Formats: sequence, structure tokens, C-alpha cells
Amino acid sequence: MESFVETHEAAIRLGAFVGIFALMALWEIVAPRRALTVSKTARWGSNLGLVVLNTLLLRLIFPAAAVGVAAFAAERGMGLLNIYEVPALLALVLAVVALDFVIWLQHVMVHAIPALWRLHRVHHADLDYDLTTGARFHPLEILLSMLIKFATILVLGPSVVAVVIFEVVLNATALFNHGNVRLPLALDRWLRWVLVTPDMHRVHHSVEDDETNSNFGFNLALWDRLFGTYRDQPRAGHEGMTIGIRDHRDPREVDRLPGILALPFRGAITGYAINRRDWSAPSADGGGPR
Repeated sequence: MESFVETHEAAIRLGAFVGIFALMALWEIVAPRRALTVSKTARWGSNLGLVVLNTLLLRLIFPAAAVGVAAFAAERGMGLLNIYEVPALLALVLAVVALDFVIWLQHVMVHAIPALWRLHRVHHADLDYDLTTGARFHPLEILLSMLIKFATILVLGPSVVAVVIFEVVLNATALFNHGNVRLPLALDRWLRWVLVTPDMHRVHHSVEDDETNSNFGFNLALWDRLFGTYRDQPRAGHEGMTIGIRDHRDPREVDRLPGILALPFRGAITGYAINRRDWSAPSADGGGPR
């Protein structure tokens, strides 16, 4: 099983991505949550162009990917789950949950550190919110994320199967919770006790500082509730809220691939909203998610 998954990891992940993407795209057509405001063709071309660029870059720089690091750790007995005997199913669950927690911490970090926010604001600068937003990340942030994942795998020692399951689940939930889809309110209310729903995560993409700096989860809703970063709804409502970053509204800057790639290198690093305590005061940094 381990060897099969390791050998076919790329095909498994690609198949899952394509299948879930198609289902979410159909759902967005059948039951959209919000009316889109800019050209879908231009946005999708740029956002999916980033996906292709990031995939090629990762395969070029890290050909073995995360599963290769997991196999390396297992061969050498590295990591907590390789040192201590844990039942296989429990080890798998612990690994997926722990990796999800690290992704949550990483997400908070890229909001809290101004230099890293410069990279992450590529994700937030999208003027609309749909499933392609869930795959829109600057290549430098993708590389940073992979290095953090490698370090976590070496410390934790998850199996190859656990890593592939986590990667598939993370991609699936990122597409799901960035979807411009409508869920019955009662279902959303119950589901978000366990998983991050589209309405829950959409709050995180608001132009308002305190809303942007909430609901950091991609998969499990537990972490935001546990650490006090959970926000139920946007003040303006889901139809009325503004998506993106207030000072980055030019489509040529945020919806065209050259502008997106250059975005982290624009503007000075000054204050950033997550470090403020008085949300009523204006932000000191036009580059933050004011």
C-alpha cells in the first residue's frame, strides 16, 4: 500500500483535484452564493495559471515532494510516530490532525509577520471569491509552505499514506471552502462545528481588518474556535461584504498574472493590521487588509 501510494502520489493528487474542481465548478453554476463582480475568464486564467506555475516549480525544486520526505523519515526511524509504537489507524488520524494544525499556525503566521503578509496578500487580493481563489498563492509562499511541511514531517514522522491523505483533504477542503456556493443555513451552522464551510471562510476574505484576521482554518474548524479567532458572520452579510484588499482594487494589479507575481514587491513594509489592538483606528499600512 505504502509503495503504491508513493509511486502514484502525483496521479492520485491530480485526479482528486480535477474531480473535486469539476464538482465545485458545477455547484457554483447551479447554486451560487454571490454575484461575481469581475471577468471570470481573466480571473480563472490567472488563478489557474498560478496553479500550473506552482506545480511545475515544486516538481522542479522538490521532485520527491512531501511523500519523499515521509518515506525518508520512515526509512531512518525519524519523527515521533516512527519512534513510538502507535496503532496504525490512530497514527494516521493523529498525523492528519497535527498537519492541519501546523497549516493553521502557518496561516496565522503569514498574517502576523509583515514580510510574509506581502506574499500571502496575493491570495487575499482576488476581487472575487470562488473555488479558484483556494488555489491562488504566490510561488514564494508555496515554496515556504513546502519547507514548513517538510520540517513538520521530519518531526512528526507520518506515514506516506497519511501525508497523501492530508494533501488530498487539504486541496479538497480549500476548493470547497473557497467555493461560491450556497449551503442551507441549517446545514452550514452544524457543519462548521467540524469543517470550515464556504460561509465561514469567506469572512476571512473581507476587506475589514478584524474580519480578515479571523477564521484562519482551511479544513478543521476546531482551531479557530479553540484559539479565539472564530467569527460567525461578516457585518455586511455575505451578499453585501466586499472581497479583497481595500488598497488593491486595480484588476491589472490583482487579476492579471504579471501584476499578481509582482504584488509582494510593491509598497513599503510598515505597520500591519493584525498587530493593532484598536480596530477603530485607521491602519498605518496601506498594504495591509484594511
